[in-house]
Amino acid sequence: MKNFLVKTIANAGALAVAVWLLDKITLTGDSTFKKVWTLILVALVFGLVNFLVKPIVKVLTFPLFILTLGLITLVVNALMLMLTSWLADKLDLSFHVEGFWTAVLGGLIISVVSWALNVVLPEGD
Repeated sequence: MKNFLVKTIANAGALAVAVWLLDKITLTGDSTFKKVWTLILVALVFGLVNFLVKPIVKVLTFPLFILTLGLITLVVNALMLMLTSWLADKLDLSFHVEGFWTAVLGGLIISVVSWALNVVLPEGD
């Protein structure tokens, strides 16, 4: 349970960095508390998407992983971020990613920041 909490906090932090760096990834809210709460909920949705959908997409696109030497990972991460944005819209969360190339850059930022935060944050059982 602690590991799940740490990964969710890392994802929320990574999403916050992407929102801060990219103008076309937006997070709106009346107050700071509402923005933080929305980030945590979006991080949960993002984690669920990565847990449930990403492995299926990776298996289906395995030949492309080999052909592109893994660069297709950027596209898969972008699609997972766009799916998260779509689900956030359906769940009435104020998080939006505008455009595929913004999602590619956002996915790259989220991957790097999430990795760095997971290195720094303690692991749990």
